[in-house]
Amino acid sequence: MISAAWAAARQWFVDAWRGWEEFWFKPSDPATLSLIRVLAGAMLVYTHLVWTIGLDRFLSADSMLSVDFVRHYHGTSWAWSYLYYVPAGVPLWIVHGLGLLVLIAFWVGFKTRVTGILAALITIAYVNRVPAALFGLDQINSFLAMYLAVGPSGAYYSVDRWLERRRTGIGKRGPLPVSATPGATVSIRLIQLHMCLVYLFAGVGKLQGESWWNGEAFWGAVANREYQTLDLTWLASYPFIIAALTHITVFWEVSYSALVWFRLTRPFIVVVSIPLHLGIAFGMGMITFGLIMIVGNMAFLAPSVVHSILGRFGLDEPAREA
Repeated sequence: MISAAWAAARQWFVDAWRGWEEFWFKPSDPATLSLIRVLAGAMLVYTHLVWTIGLDRFLSADSMLSVDFVRHYHGTSWAWSYLYYVPAGVPLWIVHGLGLLVLIAFWVGFKTRVTGILAALITIAYVNRVPAALFGLDQINSFLAMYLAVGPSGAYYSVDRWLERRRTGIGKRGPLPVSATPGATVSIRLIQLHMCLVYLFAGVGKLQGESWWNGEAFWGAVANREYQTLDLTWLASYPFIIAALTHITVFWEVSYSALVWFRLTRPFIVVVSIPLHLGIAFGMGMITFGLIMIVGNMAFLAPSVVHSILGRFGLDEPAREA
């Protein structure tokens, strides 16, 4: 009896460990990761290009926010930034320009293994230097950059792949082998789990507000003129729609981290993220934030789906697994 119970318990742990290893390290096609690199890389280039406006005032060693103040604000020595040491003027412009070149190289997939790590360090350095301007977009940018640096995000849709074709003499549409790797799986899993945490905390936070329980919260968002891009005040005549959208939003965010892992419910969860974040993007003027959240949700697209979608537009290529 005891030996049978011990054998059953041992088998359970063996199966659990095997499932854990498969979840994290089963080799996978890096197509999804590569697509996220293209889209997130474009956002990284854009957001850091925007810092060119008022560069000295915000990012130099003697900017509006002194280095001492920023370090005190962070309250930890881990909030590192090389911008703490770069003076205003020509030195800062050179450093900023080199940073943009690295981000562009990562975006197009040139020397991606190196530029991926550098892009993550650059993103973190900028975020840490100007904490007063830290918003949701910057947080999503930061963790996407870090996790993209983990896996082979330049395996597809990259200059690296184009150079590999030239080196091997294989034409544009030839079956250039692409290896399924554990690194691609680890990188995608990190993005997926972080997205789950983002939505879980967002949903739990909303549950602490009375307006999300009584169904009025959505009205507060669309009627706020500070963020209003589209005039949706006509919804005041349809309170049932406001209440429905409020409760659907909370349910979706709270249930996201559970339902997105099931094959049956995952398409619904991922598809709903598109109109939800497009509404935030174009209804509340948060275009960059809305778009980067959609990019993050793409981590739940299977590589076969990515190949299929891009193939319909002639943007994919047939690949033979190595």
